[in-house]
Amino acid sequence: MNIINIALKEIKSEFRDIRTLVFMLAFPIVLMLVLGTALSNTFKTSIPVDNIHVLYQDTASNSQFDKFMEAANHSGIHFKQMKDKSDGKKQVKQGKYTGYIEVTDNGVQLYLNSRDSIEGNILQGMLSSYVDQYNIASVIMKNAPNQLASAFSHNTQASFIKETSLAPHKQPGSMDYYAIVMTTMIVLYGALSASSLIVKERVNKTADRLIAAPVTKSEIFIGKVVGSLLSNMVSVILVLFSSKLFFKANWGDHLGMVLLVLLTEVIFAVSLGIGISFLTKSSSAPRVILMLTVQLASFFGGAYFKIENPDGIFKFITELSPLTWINTGITKIIYSNDFSAAITAITLNLGMATLFLIIAIISLRRREGL
Repeated sequence: MNIINIALKEIKSEFRDIRTLVFMLAFPIVLMLVLGTALSNTFKTSIPVDNIHVLYQDTASNSQFDKFMEAANHSGIHFKQMKDKSDGKKQVKQGKYTGYIEVTDNGVQLYLNSRDSIEGNILQGMLSSYVDQYNIASVIMKNAPNQLASAFSHNTQASFIKETSLAPHKQPGSMDYYAIVMTTMIVLYGALSASSLIVKERVNKTADRLIAAPVTKSEIFIGKVVGSLLSNMVSVILVLFSSKLFFKANWGDHLGMVLLVLLTEVIFAVSLGIGISFLTKSSSAPRVILMLTVQLASFFGGAYFKIENPDGIFKFITELSPLTWINTGITKIIYSNDFSAAITAITLNLGMATLFLIIAIISLRRREGL
């Protein structure tokens, strides 16, 4: 009963502190909105291409270039005929058009504007396909003209290549990504409030009164830890469902597994805060150490910007951040239905939590008071 009463007292204290409540709830939601909106372009996997405008001159006797233009027009490539070839090259050089095409009996020449590299590559690829078909048609016309129609008939085409994607195109958008990393980051910030669970009793001179009360040190310790765990988990759940409701963030089809990973992170964060508070002597040192630790873990764990394919020493540093393995585990649950990384994250979280709790328990037993 004493443990329950102490836990309820800690929960009430957490939610009565308006500053802490705003930080734990409003701060991650605002950061999701700001970063998810401002950095949305960095998460796009496709590049929009506007209509492509091309100049051309066709002097070939039987090029069938008009059919190519008709088909290309459906793909957003628009052609304009030019009489003066020098003027066409000049306008392309000035950037007014993506390219200039000359079609003669000797072949096809393409002049591109180097500034529009993407549009130029699209145009070049389509034109190469046309030239290949034109060359094939020329050979058929010379050797078997009566087979030309059947050679290019759509009814005779067959698919000899079967294409299968080994890595399905399923990646988080900006809001999805920041919903995950902001939630895991704010969980880690819970270590700051956990570090003051025992320290604030010493600072407020209430530690002696607690020891004199008919309650054991173990009951005080367990009650405070349980209260901190519950209050932090409630905050995390509120942040998660707020991102899902307001920002339509994708948390996948295995929400229970995601919450399990977050719960183990809450246990790790609370244990980290308590362990550091017992390892230091002054009352202000734990917050300074934890603030520096959380900030570095957030930076190298991808909380502020997405870190892709790090190598060398930078990869080693990012893998030291607990947010790296936690974010990886949650992302793989959501987008790959892969639980192996999540099990790794859970194991590491609980292992580190056990270590810091053992440190706190040993230190508490050696103390006469709290």
